[in-house]
Amino acid sequence: MPHAQKVALVTGGSKGIGRAIAAALLDTGAHVLITGRDSASLAAAAEELARHGQRTGSRVEWFAGDIRREAEARAMVEAAVQRFGGLDILINNAAVGILVETALMTGDQWRETIETNLSGVFYATHAAIPHLRARGGGWIVNISSLASRNPFARGAAYSATKAGLNAFGEALMQELRYDGIRVSTVCPGSVRTGFAGSDAGAAADWKLAPEDVAQVVVDLIGHPARSLPSLVDIRPSTPPQKK
Repeated sequence: MPHAQKVALVTGGSKGIGRAIAAALLDTGAHVLITGRDSASLAAAAEELARHGQRTGSRVEWFAGDIRREAEARAMVEAAVQRFGGLDILINNAAVGILVETALMTGDQWRETIETNLSGVFYATHAAIPHLRARGGGWIVNISSLASRNPFARGAAYSATKAGLNAFGEALMQELRYDGIRVSTVCPGSVRTGFAGSDAGAAADWKLAPEDVAQVVVDLIGHPARSLPSLVDIRPSTPPQKK
């Protein structure tokens, strides 16, 4: 098991891409703390994910908190450290997609998008860095989107946050590389999830599965130390052709 006894924190880990990443990490032997705002969803996800841990001897736990609040983001990191004895891997996955025309978007919707998708990443990362340094290195993987470079109508706020996340990840990688902390940003295309209120199962055969993104994340963490894939795109192989 390549990541046996490593400790991972996955934000937004109760569903979708985050849950798939948590399962994949458990399958490699890592202990995982999943976080989110809904205690019931987290508890249900942890119960399901525990079956992955049974196969490898790894454990999964959950912690409810709002990534938009700096103190709560810090508490998430501290919970992982206290429950598992340290931190090796941070997966910044929590995000919201409020898709509405800019003229109709409220200030509260704008702030929720910015604070979740960008500020929350900073809060969790800022809290995690000292613990990663204490372990002699580790991994930070940011889940961005192809929308970061391909903005679309009704997605101005979402695309802006993901473009900002790409820039944050690039600068962070340069700051931390000599501490043995490897920073990568993953940009998925269309994924079969209920993101932004979409129906995960509606006409979605061509889309990526959350497990496809999780496989990329696990592969990144297992990549040889001499090289660092710092920005990775993953997209559906055969999306619908435009006529």
